[in-house]
Amino acid sequence: MRRLAALLLVLALLAGCGTAQAGSGFVSGDGSYTTVPPDQRKPAPTLAGTTVDGAMFDASALTGKVVVVNVWGSWCAPCRKEAPDLQAAAAQTTGTAVFVGINTRDLSQAPAQAFQRAFGITYKSLYDPTGSLLLGFSDLPPNAIPSTLVIDAKGRVAARIVGATTTATIVGIVTDIAEGR
Repeated sequence: MRRLAALLLVLALLAGCGTAQAGSGFVSGDGSYTTVPPDQRKPAPTLAGTTVDGAMFDASALTGKVVVVNVWGSWCAPCRKEAPDLQAAAAQTTGTAVFVGINTRDLSQAPAQAFQRAFGITYKSLYDPTGSLLLGFSDLPPNAIPSTLVIDAKGRVAARIVGATTTATIVGIVTDIAEGR
């Protein structure tokens, strides 16, 4: 009976391995993505607030540009894995897209600032410890940490990536959306 209990415990632990952040309530996705045909896209919510560096930021000034919104937390292992890819994609798509982060669930701005320094993140990130900014994305929500949303030049949600992503995936999606697909 003890062996059966031990086996069940090991299987339960393995089933959850790598899919949840301890105590966070978020499940990490697999990097798969959804794109929305142009005629079915819904307006993105307004993204405005304080950045992790304490400055005010309002994304409404980005209308007319493709905007990549990455939802992340300094505590999130998949976020750490994808950070260099996001920074590389931001560099490769300069002039085509603008990147904006949404830092969530960090209890203070200090860990978020350290994360950005450690990974050389140069784009702005809004500080959203309660996840209130995320609630605006009701049609195609960022339902995992990390998640990445791509907003087309008309201000509509065009794609969502659930889980860690890669430079090639982001650049490909941005290129397609910038070309009107």
